[in-house]
Amino acid sequence: MKKGSILTIVLILVLVVGLSLMLYPSFSNYWNDLRQTKAIANYESVIKDMSEDDYSRIFEDALEYNKALRKIRFPLMYHDEVEGYDDLLNVTGNGVMGYIDIDKIGVQLPIYHGIDETVLQVAVGHIEGTSLPTGGESTHCALSAHRGLPSARLFTDLDKMEIGDVFTLNIIDRVLTYQVDQILIVEPDDVEAMYVVEGEDYCTLVTCTPYGVNSHRMLVRGSRIENEKQLSDIRVTADAAIIDPVIVAPFVAAPILLVLFIWLMIPKPRKNRRGGLCKKS
Repeated sequence: MKKGSILTIVLILVLVVGLSLMLYPSFSNYWNDLRQTKAIANYESVIKDMSEDDYSRIFEDALEYNKALRKIRFPLMYHDEVEGYDDLLNVTGNGVMGYIDIDKIGVQLPIYHGIDETVLQVAVGHIEGTSLPTGGESTHCALSAHRGLPSARLFTDLDKMEIGDVFTLNIIDRVLTYQVDQILIVEPDDVEAMYVVEGEDYCTLVTCTPYGVNSHRMLVRGSRIENEKQLSDIRVTADAAIIDPVIVAPFVAAPILLVLFIWLMIPKPRKNRRGGLCKKS
């Protein structure tokens, strides 16, 4: 094999690897969005087949859990004293207890029980030891997700949230609306801001900060307000058909660049500088 051909193959391989690295975040993020959307669609499908009595029973069980949790002095440490956590609000059997909408940063994410890494890599996790997301007086639900993952958007843009912004929790047949009233940066072991405040109805969104360093925690707290929208106003795209143009662009550009590169690498026939077919006299 000629030296020039080997060089061409090496350059093509380098291009393919480079394109793969460039496309991975976009493709992985789209794939994760697809999984999240299907999880939410499946959750809503199960909810629609339930009765009003089912809704009431499920919520009543969750409310009783929250009451029992408040009797523990340090629930974030000793939450195991109250049994049944994994079964509460778990209507689909896969750990999804509802989903969150944050219009300000354009995310709609399923909420799972617990904050195991398997959950935080793909969705939002409920911090065990805080109130289940039922709303009501003297409750404080805390939800956590990663930011800065190349494979999923999640809470990456949570730092764009400001006082007065709104987010909603969609739990069973209810929409719980919260308005941001406090944003804190705290040490990882400082959990006081997630405690229940008597008479208040809070939900706090938790993620790591600063971006890429992750030495502290950002706590974006919302206080319950009247609903701005009902479940009938919410639409979930089951097949994730709405795709960001930024995600589509690399997939369109990649094959064009590859074809162009290969065309440039193909040896071109040399022109006869002495007149081609003309014979020498």
